[in-house]
Amino acid sequence: MNKRVVITGLGIVAPNGVGLPAFTHAIQNGISGISHVTELERLQFSCQIAGKPVISTELSLQYFTELELRNFNSSGILYGVIAGIDAWKDAGLSMEINDEPDWDSGTIFGTGTSGIDKFRESIYKIDELQTRRLGSTAVAQTMNSGVSAYLGGKLGLGNQVTTNSSACTTGTESILMAYERIKLGQAKRILAGSTNDSGPYIWGGFDAMKVCTFKHNDTPEQGSRPMSATASGFVPGSGAGALVLEDLESALARGAKIYAEVLGGNINSGGQRGGGTMTAPNATAVKRCITEALKNANVDPIEIDTINGHLTATAKDGLEIQNWSEALHLSGDNFPYINSLKSMVGHCLSASGSVESVASVLQLHHGFIFPNINCEDLHPEITTIIGESRIPQQLIKKELNIVAKASFGFGDVNACVLFKKYHYD
Repeated sequence: MNKRVVITGLGIVAPNGVGLPAFTHAIQNGISGISHVTELERLQFSCQIAGKPVISTELSLQYFTELELRNFNSSGILYGVIAGIDAWKDAGLSMEINDEPDWDSGTIFGTGTSGIDKFRESIYKIDELQTRRLGSTAVAQTMNSGVSAYLGGKLGLGNQVTTNSSACTTGTESILMAYERIKLGQAKRILAGSTNDSGPYIWGGFDAMKVCTFKHNDTPEQGSRPMSATASGFVPGSGAGALVLEDLESALARGAKIYAEVLGGNINSGGQRGGGTMTAPNATAVKRCITEALKNANVDPIEIDTINGHLTATAKDGLEIQNWSEALHLSGDNFPYINSLKSMVGHCLSASGSVESVASVLQLHHGFIFPNINCEDLHPEITTIIGESRIPQQLIKKELNIVAKASFGFGDVNACVLFKKYHYD
């Protein structure tokens, strides 16, 4: 018998807010977390703005010991551990240290690249014949599964502890992987999420590809412009989002707060065929991902109240809207509301799916649709498909029932998940 799966905890480390209160306030009020980065200017990047969470040493010490932070240089693990532990605590779960692992709980916490600054530091030390000075945590900070390993240890998790990696689809994929494991009864709860390192060594490749905007170095908060006619590329970002997924029976038994129910979804690939490439989506696969997600979740398109799109502020925004419209068979003013968190935080890469899923669930829980900023000049390519009223530029307070969240990533990979407001019987 398949278990019903609900969300009982949330954690967030975003460029425009660390912690649920700050982040909720920021997204409701259209507050941008994009700023000018002096280091990118010094390194002569075309795009010299980015979204980077602000984490103080004092905050870090609430999650790591002084010893752990010695020679610690992995921003992605830092973000992921903060978001993950916050989600765990938000779910009302214990941080008590026991000798016995928690066999019922695990984590699937994704990332793209872990500890790239630690890699750089290690490479220089090795080249300077200082291998013995690398420190005992160099491996843990640079292995891809470092974030899940740290979380597994801090929370004493005895179920599956792993890291997935699927480019910008990573965070949404982690939620669906956790959902499947719980639905099949293989775990009672999974901490799902994803994270991404900050800095020039992560963002440089995208700058070289010329997919990042260079037109807003002096006006950073206006730089990320999904669905805008003057969009000129994405703004790189970083952070982490975390969600505790739990079987409904377990959540009710312990009297947990329930944010939303996960109805299901779909993960697929366009195989880099039919117009799909390493960097471009196969439109047929995107539409198939959406339609299969709705079928798996038993949701009719007209039931969707709002969509949290991938929408990166590149030339592909119009194609994404077209794909949604054709997959749902909805257009004009019949189309659901749609928004893009990237207008406020930039593109958080492997963290984007989980950061944006936290925002999606907050909308359901609190009854609002956050505004799109920087799209006062909506792209005509988009407004010929859906009505302007479907792209809110001001906060809408509205009870929601179903939210769709999708992510599309490099390698022609796709994921779509459906969240529903949980109604207590």
